[in-house]
Amino acid sequence: MKTMGKVFVLSTGLLIGGLSSGMTIPQAPISIEHAEAASLVRITKTTLQTTANLRLRAGASTKFKTILTIPKGKVIYATEKKGSYYKVTYTYKFKGKTYQKSGWVSGSYVKEYYQYTKTSGTYYFTNKTASLYSTPDTKKKAVGSLPSGNGLYSTQKVVNSIGKTWYRITYKGKNLYIYSGDVYKSSSKTLSKKDYQISQDTYVYSSYGAAYTKLIKIPKGTVISSVKMVGNWYEVSYKGKKGYVYKSYMPLAPTKITVNPPESTSNGMYYVVLDDLNMRESGEGSSVLAVIPNGSSVKSTGKKLNDWYEVIYNGKTGYVYKSYIKEYKLTDYRFIDLRTQSTVTAKQINDYISKNINGKPSVLVNKGQAFIDAGKKYGVNALYLAAHAIHESGFGTSNISLGKKNLFGYGAYDATPFVGAYRFSTVEQCINYVAQKMKADYLNPNGAHFEGALLGYRTNDSKGKRIASKSIGMNYWYASDPNWGNGIARHMQKILAFEQKNYENVAINTSVPALPGIPAGKDIFPIGIQAKAKKDLSSTIKKGTTFILLEKFNDYNLKVNVNKQDATIKVPFSTYDDYFTVLNLGRVVGTGTDVLKVRPDASTTNKEIATLHLNEYVQLALDSKGNIVMDKDKKWYNIRLSNGKPGWVSKLYIVRELK
Repeated sequence: MKTMGKVFVLSTGLLIGGLSSGMTIPQAPISIEHAEAASLVRITKTTLQTTANLRLRAGASTKFKTILTIPKGKVIYATEKKGSYYKVTYTYKFKGKTYQKSGWVSGSYVKEYYQYTKTSGTYYFTNKTASLYSTPDTKKKAVGSLPSGNGLYSTQKVVNSIGKTWYRITYKGKNLYIYSGDVYKSSSKTLSKKDYQISQDTYVYSSYGAAYTKLIKIPKGTVISSVKMVGNWYEVSYKGKKGYVYKSYMPLAPTKITVNPPESTSNGMYYVVLDDLNMRESGEGSSVLAVIPNGSSVKSTGKKLNDWYEVIYNGKTGYVYKSYIKEYKLTDYRFIDLRTQSTVTAKQINDYISKNINGKPSVLVNKGQAFIDAGKKYGVNALYLAAHAIHESGFGTSNISLGKKNLFGYGAYDATPFVGAYRFSTVEQCINYVAQKMKADYLNPNGAHFEGALLGYRTNDSKGKRIASKSIGMNYWYASDPNWGNGIARHMQKILAFEQKNYENVAINTSVPALPGIPAGKDIFPIGIQAKAKKDLSSTIKKGTTFILLEKFNDYNLKVNVNKQDATIKVPFSTYDDYFTVLNLGRVVGTGTDVLKVRPDASTTNKEIATLHLNEYVQLALDSKGNIVMDKDKKWYNIRLSNGKPGWVSKLYIVRELK
């Protein structure tokens, strides 16, 4: 008997490749059903696998001729269904060429094909509340869910029959599956051992997410070390319990004050490092002398070796590759290390402020010493601190600085700058808060916003988006305005003229204080301020509910009264108007004097009955329909004083807040 290669039945009597001539391929039983009467249904492209040698037919029943026979175990793709038949595409090779045939197969001899692949261990974190399933599809009801921000570990990927990718994970002791679109890939990092200080009471969790078991409470102020991070979770051991704490609760612990004089060079050129960067002995392939952290400033010696630049870092001289550095020169205050001390005096700061307030009220008058003291306490350049406050507050004359002693605009969202801004109890508290914040973050090599300990500059494209390769220093993150750093440097120059020699060989204070929390403080509103919910704010404040606004805290908690019961709610103040609107809150502005006169009627004819101060909140009267009460000419507001008595104030000197 003559033998041939491997065979397929292409049509009746035609054999191709691998069986003996005259032999018969075992077939799936021929069905007697007729599907031509069923309606045609388009389906999501589905991967199927044959469970027997299966005839591919020209139509959806046994009445149609056989095109070829598909061997058992082959993968085919279905796009339509008619009765119990699938229209499929089958791809095969014959004599080195690839062929593709389409036709119909009986659904009795196929199963959905899921491709399971082992992967190297990978961490994933949920990007929203994600459902967990017992199989890599949604055919069965979800067996659980996991809130956003929780981590999982996977060693298997599954592409199901409709092409969706799922990951097998272990959650609470069970092997389950999660859809790839509900997670993002993360990583595990090995860290050099450092001490961190817990910023508020929190828990050590059994795994990397707040949905996992709380192992033990860890109090605020606890100093703890870590050498591993998964996603944004530090691995820690505390009182015999090993688990994970969220990154936001673990700023670096304060370190002892140390001062390191910078290495001097002859040409005054510097580079900002753009990534964790190996400094090598003599270029590509040579020994690594040190790893320079991302954002650090290093000094140039001026020497080059092809594409490698010689620099000085931590007392060592070596080479770094040009693609990972940006050059600048110590020519003005934009490029000094802001961790140095200035020779500026309190009198020089005070004199500059006095000359520029032009008779306006200012909270910065005679506050020069506060900047000197804060600079020494936190190791920050006092001249910079003063210039930063002057730049942001208009020499201490802005409404936010006058009304809230907030010199830097912290918390002042565009949607509601005054009400949103943090309220400080004193100017000194504000200056110290910002000095600590800058040193712990923007001027800290391990800070989230460190791009070099200098003001620097920013370059934007035509759409206002930052060009990273052309932006360095604090201006990289702190402000979208490209001239922000320039503006502060100009104030520094006007207070004390720049001299390069004062910043070439001076000590750098490398102490790192703890990152400060939100300062204590709150706004207290007048009695009777009515607000209306635009969406459900709590179990008792549903959409459309009118409630009384009592207090706003710096952390954006709101104390309210609803149905004669006090409650606390929290909304994002950057988009507060998506959540509620206030009907009758006013604030005194632009009087030109310290007080606003309250009249008994809507005119200046009669003597005032009370006075209000600049930036004081005021209750505007409402009619029975909830509308603001004004005079017939719409030039005066009817108000309610703190003693409950009515009065009238000019509309010119009132701005409505949170409307």
